[in-house]
Amino acid sequence: MARIAVIGAGTGAMAAAARLAVAGDKVTVYERSASYGGSVGRHEHEGFVFDTGPGLLHLPAVQRDLFVKTGKESLEQCVTLTQVDPASRHLFADGTALSLPNASRAGVASALDAALGAGAGERWSGFLERARDAWDRSRRPLLEEPLRADHQVLGRDPYPALRQRRLLRTRQAATVAEIGAWELADARLAALLDGYALSYGLDPRTAPASAALLPYMEQTFGSWYVMGGMRELARAVYERCVARKVGFVFGAEVVRVVEKDGRAAGVELAGGEVAEADRVVLGVRPHAGLVPAQQVWGAGDVTVRPGPAVPGRFVVLLSLRGAREADAVHRSVVHSADGAAEQEAVFGGRVAAHPTVTVLRPDDPATRPDAAHEAVTLTATVAPQGPVDWTDPAVRQRFADVLVERAEAAVPGLRERILHTQVRTPAETEAGTGAEGGSVPPPALAGAGGAYLHPGNLTRLPGLYLAGGWSHPGGGLAHAGMSGTLVAGLVVEGDDFRGSR
Repeated sequence: MARIAVIGAGTGAMAAAARLAVAGDKVTVYERSASYGGSVGRHEHEGFVFDTGPGLLHLPAVQRDLFVKTGKESLEQCVTLTQVDPASRHLFADGTALSLPNASRAGVASALDAALGAGAGERWSGFLERARDAWDRSRRPLLEEPLRADHQVLGRDPYPALRQRRLLRTRQAATVAEIGAWELADARLAALLDGYALSYGLDPRTAPASAALLPYMEQTFGSWYVMGGMRELARAVYERCVARKVGFVFGAEVVRVVEKDGRAAGVELAGGEVAEADRVVLGVRPHAGLVPAQQVWGAGDVTVRPGPAVPGRFVVLLSLRGAREADAVHRSVVHSADGAAEQEAVFGGRVAAHPTVTVLRPDDPATRPDAAHEAVTLTATVAPQGPVDWTDPAVRQRFADVLVERAEAAVPGLRERILHTQVRTPAETEAGTGAEGGSVPPPALAGAGGAYLHPGNLTRLPGLYLAGGWSHPGGGLAHAGMSGTLVAGLVVEGDDFRGSR
């Protein structure tokens, strides 16, 4: 029985912990905060309940596999999953409204034709067919296998972009923005695609065309909500860990991975206490004080890409008087009137004047005190803490007001219904999770010479492994869960582990 120390109680780290405990190891999780879940948080106020992290689940098969492999009770026996339909409603700057059905390619095409005009559905369907090809080409090495030594193969973009003939030359889309301009050929379709990238913290102007996988996954596998809020999923994973005898130590900040005889040998806590271990799983973003960079990656390995800091999220939690309308949509996206200016601001370290706003209105009695009230969450992707001072009360208030004003396109009369407002910025994310700048890790992408990959789960320091959104295959509930699967496979089966089956 090996002693394994896990740093952080995010969902990816807990997924690794549960799987390792089932394999017979003695697992202890050290978490700096007072609770589990990492970015999958919850805020409660006078009977109103809000998710402060992800609001929807897009690849539930990852969580289903975790529960199948770690106990008798299935995921659906531990939480109540519901498909969100329509999956989303989109409001564009020209006044166009578009509702997309959940997990129905034909339905999406019909909705696009009806809202945007004949041919829009065909262009989007053609794009998704190419996205499916990219999925088939990259799914296993990108998501289901540890990052290979020859990871440079993922530097080639798997998206089969259309060849565009322009006078004496041929061009192909290499970025999300170019797909929108050259293949979708409609400003609203381009804004739809840009919105997917931006919601994951990716700059459409530079994100490789392989980011087409993101709308493909959502529209193929569907959008799901966990009744009671997404925090219920984190609770279920935590309880599965406890049932498998995983130990948790909360309020325990790990300041250093202990090295002995050239391998990871435990963790040092902030008070100076050392907890010995045979292996260490790092479930938080690696930084120099915790573990030297050369021990995580070095020459020939994936390195942190240069460029703008990774964005965070600005969240406004609204307690509202008045009942949710019967025909209200769970998720609405109010698109920016100037996407280029928004992207320039977010990735240039400034506050956007006209942000894209996601409005979540779950039809869930557990989120409100009674049927005469409603809990609504507004979210925008923003520059991280540092380039913008999100602790400044004036900056916070102005931007919160902007989000409420823009959200009224989705919820008419919103401002008059507000009983209470709670704002969470990248500053709160940094304080709560320890993520520098309150940044939220994006998913890994193939293409762009490997610039959008994350450090591999197997590090250069024997006995040290990486799990969670800051490691392969990147951020998001599904991707972080996959990282836990990969780490458990590497620990149990050894460095020759070739991925889940």
